[in-house]
Amino acid sequence: MKKAILAKKIGMTQIFNDKSEFIPVTVLEAGPCVIVQIKNSQTDGYNAIQVGFLNAKPKRVLKPIAGHFQKANLTPKKFLREFRLDDISEYNIGDQIKADKFTQGDKVDAIAISKGKGFQGSIKRHGHHRGPMAHGSKYHRGVGSMSSATTPGRVKKGKKMPGHMGARRVTIQNLEVVKVDSEKNFLLLKGSVPGPKGSLVFIKDSVKA
Repeated sequence: MKKAILAKKIGMTQIFNDKSEFIPVTVLEAGPCVIVQIKNSQTDGYNAIQVGFLNAKPKRVLKPIAGHFQKANLTPKKFLREFRLDDISEYNIGDQIKADKFTQGDKVDAIAISKGKGFQGSIKRHGHHRGPMAHGSKYHRGVGSMSSATTPGRVKKGKKMPGHMGARRVTIQNLEVVKVDSEKNFLLLKGSVPGPKGSLVFIKDSVKA
């Protein structure tokens, strides 16, 4: 990939473009991300930069992680991630990556952990239909038929059943960058982005653009 950044989800709003068209957007606080370490193919086997995002309280940072930041003469950060980039020659330890790395009209992929829903039934989790709600029916929101009878005599693998819903890594592809606010480090992406407000979002250039 050519460019990437870490961001914090602020929330959703709506704006109007030059044609007075209504556009729903997700507001992200993108960066600034500081480069903590640079990895190359000679010493590490691959090219990547390691970046930190959002200041962390020193008492909440483990000693090995604090020493890692101290080696780079940087204050500890809450999040530490790696970006595998095509070209790392332009980056140096201590440099910052800000929202102006992206421009209006860019296509990006947004990766985040979706909202956790807890334990849910098959209707909410998989969109199954419910049974009749009349008085004669005794089956309303159950999981439905479990399998065949004697043959094969077991529940088939892959059966959609109740269970834990959400809190999974989700990728939304080909989101358009509607606006870039370089002063506040805000990125406005068209449409929705996974995760609750305040969650970490990984933004990178789209692989299908």
